[in-house]
Amino acid sequence: MSPPRRKLRPQSASVGRVTRNWEEDFSHYLSAECHLSDNTVAAYRRDLRRFLQWLGNRSPTGLEIQDLSDYAAWLHGRNLAPASLARHIVSLRLFLRYLQLEGLITQNKAELLGGPKLWERVPHVLTPTQVEALLESPRPYDRCHQRNRALLEFLYATGCRAGEAANLRMDDLHLDEAYCVCRGKGNKERIVPLGKRAVQAFRAYLSEERPLLAAASGGRSPYAFLSYRGKRLRRERIWELLKFHAIRAGIPPDISPHTLRHSFATHLLAGGADLRHVQELLGHAGIATTQIYTHVDYARLKAVHKRFHPRG
Repeated sequence: MSPPRRKLRPQSASVGRVTRNWEEDFSHYLSAECHLSDNTVAAYRRDLRRFLQWLGNRSPTGLEIQDLSDYAAWLHGRNLAPASLARHIVSLRLFLRYLQLEGLITQNKAELLGGPKLWERVPHVLTPTQVEALLESPRPYDRCHQRNRALLEFLYATGCRAGEAANLRMDDLHLDEAYCVCRGKGNKERIVPLGKRAVQAFRAYLSEERPLLAAASGGRSPYAFLSYRGKRLRRERIWELLKFHAIRAGIPPDISPHTLRHSFATHLLAGGADLRHVQELLGHAGIATTQIYTHVDYARLKAVHKRFHPRG
């Protein structure tokens, strides 16, 4: 039976005469040796905190495969999204790999757990009509409506992640040539074209609204998207703005910036784009990650066939 849920807190343990703070040590390993981004390190650290909470007073250095299987089953009962479940298992594998490198365990038994693909699901995408309603939802009487319009156009035009939009700098924008430079996971740069409507929205925002926002902080911020205090627009705020405009557009609010990223990729493939080109635009390291969008379009075609074919 799993232990009762309680407030999460950093866990420490004594190994020999040394007290180990697993969260701090693991986070340092992820940053210094694995060179993962700050956002990824923060996510894996939260996953480890949940695992240590589940462990209670038990040491992570003496676990058997049955213990790890019990934890995976416990995660399934938390009603987590499939992507979150998969990430938790990846976090666990990385943590046990760290323990193995430290000489605290001899075998990474988390490698024997089922792979994340067991929980993979077809991502939710918006229809072109829903996207159009979303992009038109900012109103002239809204606070920062030009920024919000440019932000929504940017997310759909490029398929960028929320963090990539938050970190977009003025120097990354090349509106005359209709492209921008995005920095993805691992700080890898890629060039992404900007459509005509995205360029128009950016020009209006940069010429009229952004100077007023920038003035609130002395006009020196290098970031493209600013808060009304003139600071960099946080990725959490981007999520909030998207949900607000989704509700206004009559779209279920359980969408995220990744929903626009999924929609961007799916609509490109549905329009005949090559899978390799979509891979480059999204910044995926391997083609296998991009192939999920072929399943999305197949699912759509299957639904159309079932609805309209007499033998469907």
